[in-house]
Amino acid sequence: MDIDPKFAGKLYSCPGEYLPFLDKAAKRVKDAMLEELGDLKDAVRKKPVRVRIDVSGSPLEFPEASPSIGKVRVKHMRKLITLKGTVIRSGGVKMIEYERDYMCRKCQHRFPVCPELEAGNRIKLPALCPSKSSRGCGSASFQVIEGTTMCRDYQEIKIQENVQLLGVGSIPRSMPVILMDDLVDSIKPGDDVIITGILSAKWSPDIKDVRSNLDPILLANYVRRTNELKSDLDIPPETEEEFKHFWEEYRLTPLKGRNFILEGICPQIFGLFTVKLAVALTLIGGVQHVDASGTKVRGEPHMLLVGDPGTGKSQFLKFAAKLSNRSVITTGLGSTSAGLTVTAVKDGGEWMLEAGALVLADGGLCCIDEFDSMREHDRTTIHEAMEQQTISIAKAGLVTTLSTRTTVFGATNPKGKYDPDESLSVNTTLSGPLLSRFDIVLVLLDTQNDDWDKIVSSHILKESFDEKKDKTNASDANWTLPKLRRYINYVKWFKPVLTKEAERVISSYYQRQRKSGTHNAARTTHMQG
Repeated sequence: MDIDPKFAGKLYSCPGEYLPFLDKAAKRVKDAMLEELGDLKDAVRKKPVRVRIDVSGSPLEFPEASPSIGKVRVKHMRKLITLKGTVIRSGGVKMIEYERDYMCRKCQHRFPVCPELEAGNRIKLPALCPSKSSRGCGSASFQVIEGTTMCRDYQEIKIQENVQLLGVGSIPRSMPVILMDDLVDSIKPGDDVIITGILSAKWSPDIKDVRSNLDPILLANYVRRTNELKSDLDIPPETEEEFKHFWEEYRLTPLKGRNFILEGICPQIFGLFTVKLAVALTLIGGVQHVDASGTKVRGEPHMLLVGDPGTGKSQFLKFAAKLSNRSVITTGLGSTSAGLTVTAVKDGGEWMLEAGALVLADGGLCCIDEFDSMREHDRTTIHEAMEQQTISIAKAGLVTTLSTRTTVFGATNPKGKYDPDESLSVNTTLSGPLLSRFDIVLVLLDTQNDDWDKIVSSHILKESFDEKKDKTNASDANWTLPKLRRYINYVKWFKPVLTKEAERVISSYYQRQRKSGTHNAARTTHMQG
């Protein structure tokens, strides 16, 4: 764009024609460098060089070069576009033929033929000999030259729109993507990616009594993983200084500063500071430990809210999903074991893995409302994902392990009226092994206290009145949702170390919990300790 705007415009509008020029130029530079090496030039021969274009990083990118997956139209056909999404399906790596030499039987003219990827990689021979001799040949009989077939690595994946960016009722759209050469196996299901490529179309498979259609497909030129890149949460230096200045003010009264921050979490819910503190600590997470033997203690905590209807459990779940940079929210009735973990699907005669909610939320938060509505079989499938942070699959000949470094935030209603005299397992009908995987379980009860009901109702009416007048409290104005997101992302990078006094307190509490929880199915485990 800076050096040759005209060429940049041609590259965007006709990438299939102009990208090979860049590949040839890179090959010419490479050959020139090898010539300078002299005797070493034969020892460093490599495969052909491919030029990769990252349009998303350009400050002067074309306005129509980055559509969402659901808004890709015919006007983008054959253009160089950039799509953002999450990998939900990944196929195996194959070899595909991309060039073969033919020879005319009459004039012995040799010419290359490239299979059409859009037509199922079929080879279409010319009607007449393409010889450019003055007399012309006119023959239509050709033969393959043995040993001239050239192949490339090939992999097909599918990406889906980010669910967080869609409105309620919108179905996330998906797009198949073709990776070639060094791009294959560079990403896995669950990764957030930005892919630059050429939009093309491919005929759907021939199925009896089904009309064939042209399905859009993206021929990738460049792939960038954005799991570790939180561009929307980049902390400006002035914001970082603001956080440091805030704690400098409350250096002598840290609990007062902590409570000031917690007021910004679910401000529409009155009180419940313990729950708000637990939500904040769950999102911030802990520190993962891996000892010399390879035993891993996870750093992502899990939280479960058990409470009567109307105590604000779902509100906490939805607010936590907004605070997390990567989140998936679902309900117990709308989730199965395959939807939560991984499912095997058959596409074009080949089995592929399609990522579920826990895999898509890798590195983020997975909120499951109505946890008790899930079937017992579906609940047991997430045991490994919650403790070992992996999902092992053996389906349709596909045996692999996927990462699920995910924080699970669940909410459930008690079975009937909550009985404080009974154990948590009896009140929730959840099994002991599953309850032991939650690091913190909070019980919210509707005590039917007249004084408390009066305070809560006044708070709700005051919030509603302030919204109508477009007024907010000072604390809400200071700690808004974007600022809380930045703050949580900021403190995640800290690696706290326990003091000797803190270790002694935690050890004593752990021993006391183990003694009191002898007959409780959901007692404190070693990993939680």
